[in-house]
Amino acid sequence: MEFNKQKEQRAYSMKFTVKENNKQVGRAYLYMIYNDLHEEPYGLLEDVKVKEEFRGQGIGTKLVEKVIEEAKKQGCYKLLATSRDSRPKVHDWYENLDFDNYGREFRMDFEV
Repeated sequence: MEFNKQKEQRAYSMKFTVKENNKQVGRAYLYMIYNDLHEEPYGLLEDVKVKEEFRGQGIGTKLVEKVIEEAKKQGCYKLLATSRDSRPKVHDWYENLDFDNYGREFRMDFEV
């Protein structure tokens, strides 16, 4: 049995930010990922964060809506968002944004 690897440049990212008085109060990343299974890319929504003092004002929702809009514009066939099991309010929030609770995320952390 032979295993091979090759480096491919089949992904890129976009950073979305929200500013208030010229200071960043929120951000999210959209990673566009291509693979051999689909012609279209899929999107990965990652690192959504709104500063605590600005939460509850709809900023995060508007930010994620912008990411969803861009993912559709880029022709994504799906958009993934992840959240830890310990964050049920975040899960409800994603479901209110029309994400489906589709499965589980498995993770392995490395020391860097």
